[in-house]
Amino acid sequence: MHEFENNYPDHTHRPAKALWTRRRFVSAMATTAASATGLALLTSGCSSPRAPSGRANAERRRRVAIIATEVRIHSHAQHFIDRFLEGYGWHGAWHHPPMDVAALYVDQFPANDLARERSRRFGVPIYPTIAEALTLGGPKLAVDGVLIIGEHGKYPRNEKGQTLYPRYKFFKEVVKVFEASGRAVPVFQDKHLSTKWQECLEQVADSRRLGFPFLAGSSLPVTWRIPSIDMPLNTSLKESLCVCYGGVDSYDFHGLETAQCMSERRAGGETGVKSVHALRGDRIWTLLAERGVAQRLLFAALARSHTVRAPDGYPCVVPTLAWIKQCCPDAVAYFIEHNDGFRTSMFLLNRLVQDFSYAGMTNESGKIISCQMHLPMPMHISTTADFFNSLVNNVEWMIVNGRTPYRVERTLLTSGMTLSAVESLYRGGVKIDTPEMRIAYEPMAKSTFWRA
Repeated sequence: MHEFENNYPDHTHRPAKALWTRRRFVSAMATTAASATGLALLTSGCSSPRAPSGRANAERRRRVAIIATEVRIHSHAQHFIDRFLEGYGWHGAWHHPPMDVAALYVDQFPANDLARERSRRFGVPIYPTIAEALTLGGPKLAVDGVLIIGEHGKYPRNEKGQTLYPRYKFFKEVVKVFEASGRAVPVFQDKHLSTKWQECLEQVADSRRLGFPFLAGSSLPVTWRIPSIDMPLNTSLKESLCVCYGGVDSYDFHGLETAQCMSERRAGGETGVKSVHALRGDRIWTLLAERGVAQRLLFAALARSHTVRAPDGYPCVVPTLAWIKQCCPDAVAYFIEHNDGFRTSMFLLNRLVQDFSYAGMTNESGKIISCQMHLPMPMHISTTADFFNSLVNNVEWMIVNGRTPYRVERTLLTSGMTLSAVESLYRGGVKIDTPEMRIAYEPMAKSTFWRA
């Protein structure tokens, strides 16, 4: 246990800029649900008195239930389940989580399913319902933590191109067990919260109402950084930008988290998002021509990439807008304006890069702070995605300590940015005003990225 606890920095909660009472918060949520106009969500970040204390029972092995859509090689669920069962490399040693996987619920079983093999080999039962997994077949909640891994599997897509993973549905079934049992435990949910903003808000509201630590998001904010730097807390930051690759409503979320984990540390903290404008192709470069800071940040981020493509026959090339346009005729970009005037941009440049790089400019001197969020993909079917190690480590910390190592508001806001960008593209690239995304919060004093 000492090795496990020493892996982490001091996760001290900073007070938020304004405190909401629970009555005020629930009242606001009710108003939001009725009017569908949104919510200004300000939180203290303090654990509810009903949340588990963690350290009081630090030596007791906890039990976790993992709820998954499917388990196959290199699926997200496989990465989480195997780390909790087998352990993983951490700071030069093999780390075994100080908790046991007590139950699985798996929604789909493809031909290459691994869940049944893991169940047999490790003696972990697969329950037919989420409720039975959380109660271990009994009448009440019988685990100390829950992981919801709603990624991968065959699920329908809507007219906007969003895959309708049952993350919200799984979460609500977990909440029902908590309510029936009269107690709640920490919950982690992989990636963004839902495909509907109102459901995202409801999930965070449920965690506040029942008083359980709720952590969500992806590996990007907590993976290695090259160089291993952080945005100094309370930096007078002017603008942020991420360059990445992948698809809409999938890797774009990773790119937004790459930027947001740095941007939230600016002076004054996060104030929420005023508008989102998503574009494809040539329209990107027309808008970019009006934004000199974003252009500088684009090339600074590309300078951190390890995968920038050069023309055939050349080992490297100085990136130019002409070369980017030639490589990426199908480029996608999001231009986001925050309530305090801060700007975030994200570029999906699939034919140019295959990694995630960040650049931000300060107000005072125009200094650029940049790094790559290192996300090395498995090169062979028998290799693993080690960037999941830090995310699992943070989930363990939450379950042991009974509070979150970083704020769920980050994921709430990046979920909303993703949904609004998808909507903007669906409407033909129109700018979307987002008054409902007045999500104001301050980050933890220390970051939780993987310091090698």
